Amino acid sequence: MDKILPLIEIGHVHFGENKVQEAELKWKEVKKKYPNIKLHMVGKLQTNKVKTALKIFDYIHSVDNYKLVEKIIKFEKELNKKIKTFVQVNLGEEYQKNGIIPKNVNQFINHCSKNLSLNIIGLMCLPPIKENSEKHFFYLNQLKNKVGLDHLSMGMSNDYLIAAKCGSTFLRIGSKILGERNTS
Repeated sequence: MDKILPLIEIGHVHFGENKVQEAELKWKEVKKKYPNIKLHMVGKLQTNKVKTALKIFDYIHSVDNYKLVEKIIKFEKELNKKIKTFVQVNLGEEYQKNGIIPKNVNQFINHCSKNLSLNIIGLMCLPPIKENSEKHFFYLNQLKNKVGLDHLSMGMSNDYLIAAKCGSTFLRIGSKILGERNTS
């Protein structure tokens, strides 16, 4: 938190985390002191951690399956909290990555927003590593427009300038600002 508190004190509001337990430990008290903070879950959210996640996060960027959506809806009702979500799109249709494949995005969004009342505000992607990220970001922007959403969560420390050029409204640039993650 040593690097984050100065950012909060100068007025930065949006912060992202990859892990539910880590976020809960790090942000619970900070959010009490600074209630305007908006915390984003940018990592994979496991269904068994949804209730805890909804207590601390304001946004979830990794909605990628119906089981997860059902858990979010259940705990939103229980906690009387509406969360903002992004549908994760697997642009490269890579087997090792999560996300809805592009041809199923419209159907997934329609079902989740109309039938389940999930508050979907945008799309999120992690483009294939060894491919041109610009073409994927451009495609996701087109897909966002096609399905009628407002936001894009794309771009990390290595490609955020390209993502911004392609219309990203939420950039995930933690290591560029805060330095590399300490894993010890």
